[in-house]
Amino acid sequence: MSTTRHLINRQRRLAAVAPVRVRPRGTEGPPPEQAEPGPPGGRGPGTPDAPGSSDAPGPGTDEAEPDEAGSPEPDAGSVSGGTVSGEAESGNAASGKGTSGKAGAARPSLRAWVRLPVVLAVLTVLLGGFAAYAGTRASALHDDAATSNGALTDVARTTEVKGQVTSAVNALFSYDYTSTAKADRAAATLLTGKAVKQHKDMLAAVRAQAAKQKLVLTTTVTESGVELIDGDRARVLLYADQSNTDTAAKKDRTTYAAAMFAVDAVRRGGKWRISDIDTFTR
Repeated sequence: MSTTRHLINRQRRLAAVAPVRVRPRGTEGPPPEQAEPGPPGGRGPGTPDAPGSSDAPGPGTDEAEPDEAGSPEPDAGSVSGGTVSGEAESGNAASGKGTSGKAGAARPSLRAWVRLPVVLAVLTVLLGGFAAYAGTRASALHDDAATSNGALTDVARTTEVKGQVTSAVNALFSYDYTSTAKADRAAATLLTGKAVKQHKDMLAAVRAQAAKQKLVLTTTVTESGVELIDGDRARVLLYADQSNTDTAAKKDRTTYAAAMFAVDAVRRGGKWRISDIDTFTR
């Protein structure tokens, strides 16, 4: 009788405090069984015990069986915590994989940004070196040209060339119908090379009309500049005024013109002779 009452009390306690078993997420199978309530005929809360009844086991009875309610049950917090922890670890793994993928994708771009300043620095050094070399080379060429051009370094020679060429041009391009021999002597002594034929062609029209029209041609150099002196060779740029007077008319008729040309000269026997006449017409 005592044993039966003890079982009934035990069932009531199990029904009152039996925990709900939480099935770990992801597991399969039916949910854990819950403790069933005691039989309907059992003793309910507040029901007085039958006379002579007691919660303690009677004499000669076995010790009370361990209360299943006191046995360690799976902790819902632990289970859910374990599930959450597993999910968190899985999430972290996935996140770490994604982060690693992003980092791997970002590495080429980062390396490109690191290389760009290096490339620019190398180009700057190369361009700077080339600019320095080009400047030095240009300066050397300029110095060589300046050294070889006597018109920039030899004042005495420049003055000599300028004076003799100016006098030669005034004499060669002046013609008086009353004194043709003077023009012939100037051509013979002041011209050389292809300038002889050039001068003859330029004055051919004047010579042909000189006697008939009693022409007097006068050339006066107004400006001159020595462009180059290289040893016994020189080039001179000249500006000249020319006047042509027809004295055969009842009243002298004079025409005026300006001329610009360059001549090449060579030094022979201490004198500068004109070797080429450039009228800038070709």
